[in-house]
Amino acid sequence: MALTDDFGGWGRVKTWRMKMAQSELSGRVAVVTGAARGLGRAYAQGLAKAGASVVVLDVSDCGDTVRDIEANGGQAFGRQCDVGDMASCRAAAEDTLARFGRLDVLVNNAALFATLKSGRFDTIAEEDWEACLRVNVTGVWNCCRAFVPPMRERGGSVINISSLAATYGLPNALHYTTSKAAVIGLTRGLARELGRFNIRVNAVAPATVETEGMSQFFSEKKEDAVKAIVSGQSIRRVLTTDDLVGTILYLASDASSMVTGQTIAVDGGTVLL
Repeated sequence: MALTDDFGGWGRVKTWRMKMAQSELSGRVAVVTGAARGLGRAYAQGLAKAGASVVVLDVSDCGDTVRDIEANGGQAFGRQCDVGDMASCRAAAEDTLARFGRLDVLVNNAALFATLKSGRFDTIAEEDWEACLRVNVTGVWNCCRAFVPPMRERGGSVINISSLAATYGLPNALHYTTSKAAVIGLTRGLARELGRFNIRVNAVAPATVETEGMSQFFSEKKEDAVKAIVSGQSIRRVLTTDDLVGTILYLASDASSMVTGQTIAVDGGTVLL
């Protein structure tokens, strides 16, 4: 008997799949940093659709992300948080526990990228270098220090967002490239430390994704930059935010219960690990 006969047509198959996705993270609480726009917003929306209650954090206002999630029947709570400031991270963690009483997933997505100035390594201003490392590396460390302790009782998943810049080597942006390489090292070391608590720690390394931040970073060079990046991919199209959400859901769910310390490249087949 055909699959379509068993389920009464593809419409029912799609409904079944949707229900499965919506229950995958039911009852769990996920925190997403840098969730006011772009990839962070997409991650938060995807986690909410999979059934998680989502805490969205950003230095900017997260109201649009929260309203979007709630309009689609999800549960979300948003607040401002500067990941580079430990006190701000601790306050966000306290608010999360006060509201939901638990924490299962942490997506460390917040990073400086769009506002960074590109250029030769020896022209990067010291203050730009330090600001990039403060947010992109220390910010991940701060969030782990604030949000991981509540996970020790029942386990959980930490997902750190790295970049193709680290796995391939992005020229003329050494501050960003170095920061994202550090995220991979942090991920591996933390996975060794936290495995005994059944806490998994993995990294995701995306290629360039079509977002406002990408357009802002490349500016008038965007068209040429995108062509160069896509020409090195096996699948030759620019990634969209939707291309990343499935990997985040996989790492957040029990489907990846024995996956830790890994860096998953979502780059259209640029770096073949």
